[in-house]
Amino acid sequence: MLTVKNIRKEFSTVVAVDDVSFEVKRGEVFGLLGPNGAGKTTTIRTILNIIQPNRGDIFFDGKPFDDAIRNKLGYLPEERGLYKKNKLLNTIVYFATLKGVPQTEARKRAYDWLKRLDLLAYAERKVEELSKGNQQKVQFIIAILHNPELVILDEPFSGLDPVNQIVLKDLFMEMKDKGKAIIFSTHMMEQAEKLSDKICLIDHGRVVIEGKLSEVKSRFGKNTVHIEFDGDAEFLKATDGIDKLLLYENSAEFEISDHQVVTNMFALLTQKLKIRKYEMIEPSLHSIFLSMVGGNKIKKSEGVSL
Repeated sequence: MLTVKNIRKEFSTVVAVDDVSFEVKRGEVFGLLGPNGAGKTTTIRTILNIIQPNRGDIFFDGKPFDDAIRNKLGYLPEERGLYKKNKLLNTIVYFATLKGVPQTEARKRAYDWLKRLDLLAYAERKVEELSKGNQQKVQFIIAILHNPELVILDEPFSGLDPVNQIVLKDLFMEMKDKGKAIIFSTHMMEQAEKLSDKICLIDHGRVVIEGKLSEVKSRFGKNTVHIEFDGDAEFLKATDGIDKLLLYENSAEFEISDHQVVTNMFALLTQKLKIRKYEMIEPSLHSIFLSMVGGNKIKKSEGVSL
């Protein structure tokens, strides 16, 4: 479906994207991840032909971008792109007609989606009267109403409450089952881990990790411990044999660097904490993210309290 090859984009003296490559196939959910300013949005805008790369190539089914491909793409931008004074239904229909959907068909589809996402009561209301979460749902409807083959969503969970996050996740899976290719950018690693078939982690414009999520996690080994507990676990920050510690209020995740420590670790923990759960797991995407983009900020001696 989509092939991105060695793209580079410069703005004045800033290199926003540097030699980025990846591939997304039909029926895949692709997580484009990275910290603020990593180059994710620039990469997305380059794919959409909003801006041109200084170098590199982008192909859709082996062909470069053209007007025929434009209407096969759906895009939800991170910034709100709605006409706030316009009525909700009229706004959705207008954007659909820009993508080649006849007005009568656009209104029918719009009503169906407004009903499905519990927005039908707002159809004749102005966009500015909606909450941020409901505006986000409207932007999602606009992105997919013309039935695109590739859907690109930049921070799609922004402004959504937990219930509507679940609704959106279900829609991801529905589109995937229909053979759509989905690219989404997010800071929410838990969502990315649950949804992504493949990921690309970008930092300072360059690819840090790219590939199938299962393969990425396997590269980081299976010597990661997850615990849930009651008590004060600050002592873990100074415990020999523990690396890449992520310490939460009543849970922690860390790597055991010395395998000889494994057999003694549970005994040590039960001496100092009331352990409710102890398991050896693959590292979470959250810990991989912090490990790869945090550099020396994540140290055994310091840990990260969250």
